[in-house]
This record gives sequence, C-alpha cells and structure tokens, in this order.
Amino acid sequence: MEFAFPWPMSQGEWLAWSSAVVTLLLGLLLFLAPGLGFRILRLQVRPEKAAAIAEGRGRMSGFYLGLGLCSILLAQPLLYMALGFSWLFTAFGRLLSMMSDSANTPFNWASIVVELVLAALPLAFAFGFVP
Repeated sequence: MEFAFPWPMSQGEWLAWSSAVVTLLLGLLLFLAPGLGFRILRLQVRPEKAAAIAEGRGRMSGFYLGLGLCSILLAQPLLYMALGFSWLFTAFGRLLSMMSDSANTPFNWASIVVELVLAALPLAFAFGFVP
C-alpha cells in the first residue's frame, strides 16, 4: 500500500483543508504550550488545580489534533463533515453559554464568528455547495 499526501485539488477542498489546518494548529498549541493556549482562550488555571493543564494537553488538544490531522491526511468528505459539525456544536455551546450564563462579551461574539466560519468551510464542501 502506497501512501500519498492528498493535496487539495478544488476550491471546496481548499476551504475544508484550511479549517482542518486551523484545527490542527490549535490542537498543537494546546498540546505543546497549554499555558499560552489557555491565555489565548481566556482560561485560567488555579495554582491549586495544576492538573487542569493535563486537560488542555489531553482532552482539549486530543480532539483538535485527532480530527484535524485525520481530515488533512485522509481528505474524505465525511471527515470534513465531522469537522464542520464539531465546530458547529462548539459555536452552539458558546451561544447557549452566552444566553444562559451571562457570558455575553465581545470575546465570545468574536469567537462565535470564528467558530461558525470554521464550521461553514468544511460543511460547504462536504454538502457540495462549493465544488
């Protein structure tokens, strides 16, 4: 079996691939430098709860790295669909938090826009809206 890197060939693949690359980079940031990643995401680790860094390296980065890397290496429409829906549910969770947890801040509005864009790019390709 021969392995070849599936380079994006169409406009839609480039859009989906771009979302996967951003996801992978966010996962790498949380995996290699969780403190910096937490500061960018505006999360704070308490000194008495230092095990929270393990959550950034394990749980948070694991999903970003796994889904982003699989989407890039395998370039299958169903993986891009999973990537898009993951970002869409991330945006939905943030919206619920904004409505029910009094988290209506400019940072959350900017984040939800970024998350919706990262969701729309692979979903547009997976559903055939962009060839």
